[in-house]
Amino acid sequence: MASSVPSDSPFTIPNARKSLRFMKNAIKYKHNFIQFFAMTEILLLSVRSLGQKYRMHDLEEDTTALKQEQQSLTNRMSNIKRDLLHEASLEPSGRFASRLRLIFGDDS
Repeated sequence: MASSVPSDSPFTIPNARKSLRFMKNAIKYKHNFIQFFAMTEILLLSVRSLGQKYRMHDLEEDTTALKQEQQSLTNRMSNIKRDLLHEASLEPSGRFASRLRLIFGDDS
């Protein structure tokens, strides 16, 4: 099967000649290569910094949501505890209320 690339095209140059040509250009335009690599590094650091900024923002949102959930759960526990103690106080012997106060650590 014949190659679709003509033999006189620049794509048929051996790899050694390509790398030699690249090295000559790199030496010739050393300042431009250094500037290119420096700008690429700055761009990559900026993208990384931007990603960290949004990750921090997401973590702050998660922290806020967790604090709200914790407050909600604390309120629910307090309501359940209050309702249980109220129901136990209706029991005539008072033993259940006493036991619940021991469990909950109430001194009242």
